[in-house]
Amino acid sequence: MVWTANDIPDLTGRLVIVTGSNSGTGYETARVLAGRGADVVMAARNAGKAEVARQSILAAHPGALVRYEALDLASLASVTDFADRFARAGRPIDILVNNAGVMALPRRQVSVDGFELQMATNYFGHFALTARLLPLLSAGAARVVQVSSIVHRQGQIRLEDLNHETGYRPWPVYAQSKLAMLMFALELARRNDANGWGLTSVAAHPGYARTSLIENGPMVSSALARAALKYVFRPFIEPMISHSAAEGALPILLAATSPDVKSGAYFGPLQMSEMKGPPGVAEIRSHALDADVAARLWSASERLTGVTFG
Repeated sequence: MVWTANDIPDLTGRLVIVTGSNSGTGYETARVLAGRGADVVMAARNAGKAEVARQSILAAHPGALVRYEALDLASLASVTDFADRFARAGRPIDILVNNAGVMALPRRQVSVDGFELQMATNYFGHFALTARLLPLLSAGAARVVQVSSIVHRQGQIRLEDLNHETGYRPWPVYAQSKLAMLMFALELARRNDANGWGLTSVAAHPGYARTSLIENGPMVSSALARAALKYVFRPFIEPMISHSAAEGALPILLAATSPDVKSGAYFGPLQMSEMKGPPGVAEIRSHALDADVAARLWSASERLTGVTFG
């Protein structure tokens, strides 16, 4: 039986945070969860875009509880400020979806904290956010979802140079960040079991969802590439190998809401090597299951971000 958004239980009274929810799969995730009654926090950098997205959700679901909170995952200070606001409110968090990301930036860029920007946004920011929200997540016996990617298959954790200060290449760095997210979910599940935090730690990926991510990557680094994307790739090739952002959000929604989900699970689309199709259990490549590397990545992440779990 195919799982759909209609299988999501009533979420009235549940507090949900979705990062990067002003567009793409994050927006679709927030929209569906708000429609099921959740109190949804749209955590994003751009207040203007978030407000447009929020109004779109309200148009689809009048009376929905959906609000914007400023969060720049490429800034540890912003992550701390965001978490402190929730700590002062003291309300337990039921679902955290760590979705925000940037993809395959053509040139190496660094965050305000000196991290390579893809690692800062996609992984380090989410690692720090989850750590700082841990008391509220634990109080809510929360479902914590890390959004990974099928490119985790090509990823390698470069422990000696996580920020790729040498040999920067867009796609390998993106793949590392998404492998790190999957390994984070699995290591969080292990540490949750050992420490009794009460979480359900899972991961999901959207397959090849048609979002704006690709428009900021190396495929459009020139006028010719932009023309090819607009007039050839997007209308003729992309539809055959991809699905919509709404369909891409389904594995994330399954991971976030299904009562049958257990810690350590991973979900994605089931067709075309997990690029598109209905949601289900996804394949975790063997290198993502390396508990020793995951533990070393965790230690390095605590050292670099200055946050600890516990």
